[in-house]
Amino acid sequence: MHNGGWSKIGVAGAAMLMLAACSGEPDDATAPAADVAEDSKPALPTIPVMGPERVIIAFGDSLFAGYGLDPRDAYPEKLENGLRAKGINADVINAGVSGDTTAAGLSRLEFTLAAQKNGPPALLILELGGNDLLRGLSPEETRANLAKMLTILRKAKVPVLLMGMRAPPNYGPEFQAKFDAIYADLAKEYGATLIPFWLEDIYRDPALFQSDRIHPTADGIERLVTSTLPRVEGALPKVE
Repeated sequence: MHNGGWSKIGVAGAAMLMLAACSGEPDDATAPAADVAEDSKPALPTIPVMGPERVIIAFGDSLFAGYGLDPRDAYPEKLENGLRAKGINADVINAGVSGDTTAAGLSRLEFTLAAQKNGPPALLILELGGNDLLRGLSPEETRANLAKMLTILRKAKVPVLLMGMRAPPNYGPEFQAKFDAIYADLAKEYGATLIPFWLEDIYRDPALFQSDRIHPTADGIERLVTSTLPRVEGALPKVE
């Protein structure tokens, strides 16, 4: 998403502290300090990255593109770091375009797939629909565009993780019911893995959103990566 206001949906933060340890041994016998993680707990041993490279396309709007953030803080980049920290040889491609509606995403999906030189990705994360809400597009149009994208991906044999969105209540109960049903219905129809509302862990906390109340801060992105990482890992096909 890029323009407009989304304060209707509402908008969670955690500050991390770094502690240092020092030894009381004499200078000539100083022992190395134990590794300490950012949450002040002992750092876990590094898990080696193993197995074949798993290409994941993060296909969405400005919530993936990293609007207002350092590119290194965008969701796809942080997700890649999280997967690699778990030993998964992931290459997450940021295919987020600020302002994209589902119609715009549909128009570029096949080109994005064709641009992959080593064949289809291991997974495509589909995150679109927020800009349809902001522009007042009908739920029927959003559903149709997402269905066409899922059809393309099914024909290309690309597994999909569908990131669901939710309409704000002030759109009215009829609109809200139609829009909110889109993602679960399509995930069931096309066999996609579903996160029903992927902003669930942060949308109630304004501190995790930028001043526009739409786009997460870097801390918000960290929270989203933590909450969605297990579903992303689970959506990756097993390596045979």
